[in-house]
Amino acid sequence: MPVIALLALDGVPAPQLSTPALLFGAASRTFYRRPPYELRVCAARETITTAPPCPLQVTPERGPDGLADAGTVLVTGYGACPDPPPADVLAALRAAADRGARIASIGTGTFALAATGLLDGRRATTAWSHAPELARRHPRIEVELTDWPVADGPFLTSAGVLGGKDVCVRMIEEDHGKEAALEADRQLFLMLPNPSDALRAAPRTPHGPHSPHEPTTEPPTKNPPPPPNSPPPSEPTPLTPTTTWLESNLHRPLTLTDIAAHARTSVRSLNRSFRVHTGLTPLQYLLRARVRHAQWLLEHTDTPVENIPARTGLGTPANLRHHFQRLNGTTPTAYRTAFRTLVSLFAPPDEPK
Repeated sequence: MPVIALLALDGVPAPQLSTPALLFGAASRTFYRRPPYELRVCAARETITTAPPCPLQVTPERGPDGLADAGTVLVTGYGACPDPPPADVLAALRAAADRGARIASIGTGTFALAATGLLDGRRATTAWSHAPELARRHPRIEVELTDWPVADGPFLTSAGVLGGKDVCVRMIEEDHGKEAALEADRQLFLMLPNPSDALRAAPRTPHGPHSPHEPTTEPPTKNPPPPPNSPPPSEPTPLTPTTTWLESNLHRPLTLTDIAAHARTSVRSLNRSFRVHTGLTPLQYLLRARVRHAQWLLEHTDTPVENIPARTGLGTPANLRHHFQRLNGTTPTAYRTAFRTLVSLFAPPDEPK
């Protein structure tokens, strides 16, 4: 499991603790067999205090030794133009860099990273108001004024906008692709519920995901590709051929018998295997995949809402609205509008041609 060590320095703004936890947690929620990240809070002191207003006392899990086996180290901000952190923190950061860890900073956390000398001769950024002081103290660093993360080698620095959201999203995209990053970003800002929680709470019926009174629209003859935003499993399992087949045939009116036949097993064994490897029943997994594909169509295409049920196997517009509302807490039309508004607000500026 990839380990991210969140190096929290005394005086850290509280959002720089909560935002990474929310984003990496949202990314983890798209992986149903096990989470893709272990987020570990580390500090040089047994207790640290967050920045005002309303300072909080935080007890970290580990000291600087927690960086030793982390594949990624994320350094929080810690005040206005702060002094270098303690020597053991600097040593732990240098050791992490020496063994090839990815190292990122949020806001004034760049000052801590700069104090190690690791950024000398590289590009970096910090909060705009502190950029002149960073350049004065560390003239060998090429300081850039930007709201977006600056990558140079294994180092990623950010201005700290919205609690470091952008640097966390950038790392999720590097690890799991753009769709996983969009999913985490979407769940953070639209506050979507966990689909697996909603599915586990749903009553099971012999009719599967459709109401017996809602006929399934006849699908097109050609199979569509798998939903582009379906998260890949962290590693293949005996179910991988079956789940891949399911996601390539969402438009078909599949039954438990159909799925068991493809898996060459009994319905009882199929249910048991899905529970073990996904935490869901086969029909719950199928419904989740259909709703996720509907999300992708709403986000990335102009397909009319009334045409989405046939492309996802959800049957009718009423059936689409019911399941979409239950799993996402909003209607398909409102979701499309909210997502596109979010993208327009937080999309990086176009690169000069």
